[in-house]
Amino acid sequence: MDRAGDRAGDLVGAHVSTAGGSPNAPDRARAIGATAIQIFTKTPNQWREREVTKEEARAFREAVARAGVRHVVGHDSYLINLASPDATLRARSTQSMTAELRRCTALGLDALVSHPGNYIDSQVKGLARNAAAYTKCLRAVPGPVMLLLETTAGTGTALGASFDELRRLRDLIGEDVRSRVAFCADTCHLFSAGYDLVRSFDTVWEEWDRVIGLDLLRCVHLNDSKTLQGSRRDRHELIGEGTLGAAPFRRIMTDRRFEGIPKIIETPKGDDEVTMDRKMLRRLRRYRQAARSA
Repeated sequence: MDRAGDRAGDLVGAHVSTAGGSPNAPDRARAIGATAIQIFTKTPNQWREREVTKEEARAFREAVARAGVRHVVGHDSYLINLASPDATLRARSTQSMTAELRRCTALGLDALVSHPGNYIDSQVKGLARNAAAYTKCLRAVPGPVMLLLETTAGTGTALGASFDELRRLRDLIGEDVRSRVAFCADTCHLFSAGYDLVRSFDTVWEEWDRVIGLDLLRCVHLNDSKTLQGSRRDRHELIGEGTLGAAPFRRIMTDRRFEGIPKIIETPKGDDEVTMDRKMLRRLRRYRQAARSA
């Protein structure tokens, strides 16, 4: 077992299923030994929205407390594109993002992770559209839920593949709601976008701190990559078994800069929802324990 001091900094978990209802997710977290989780608040590949009832919200919060989960983030729908030049799609995306924030607020989630949109036509115009839509959504749903802009692999016209682009996106968001906007860094996405976490780990995070600020890093997605650095492809692999290898994950689990930041895996599940996630979380904790023992 971890010592008390280790547990205080142990916010490690996975994206878990809400099949059968969101109150079932914390039990799945407990089955894999997670203290932090990510969930979808609705079916991510459908536009159909849903509302969270008071009964569901109460049951979910009680289940979170029973399971010992200390941090919960949501992830937005795959269909949302707030940077689109198509006014109809952008309006629908804005409505969907607003509904996402409302569900996160009702469930008592800490944050909502969001992929910046695809600009299609012009990067500058896309950033402006993206920021204006985020501003509108945050104003429509006041409250404590943070919006975390996730780093992307840079496939096609996806925004968010560079630190500078992410910083510019946040800077364009309305000043009255900007304090609710921070970031989620995905290790697979960073590597695929060209950031060399294998040979230049410290350089990458020093650049992050200089351009964005480590104080704005509020979540890390821990995923190895099936593809090479700079591939611009989003293909997740098991921890330590892809092109990133074990070293960057050892550093993140032991580097004080990442202490207290929730670390969520989105690695392949295998044949069930438990076995591989439990194995990956144990592997990550062993990295931490080995360093502390040494």
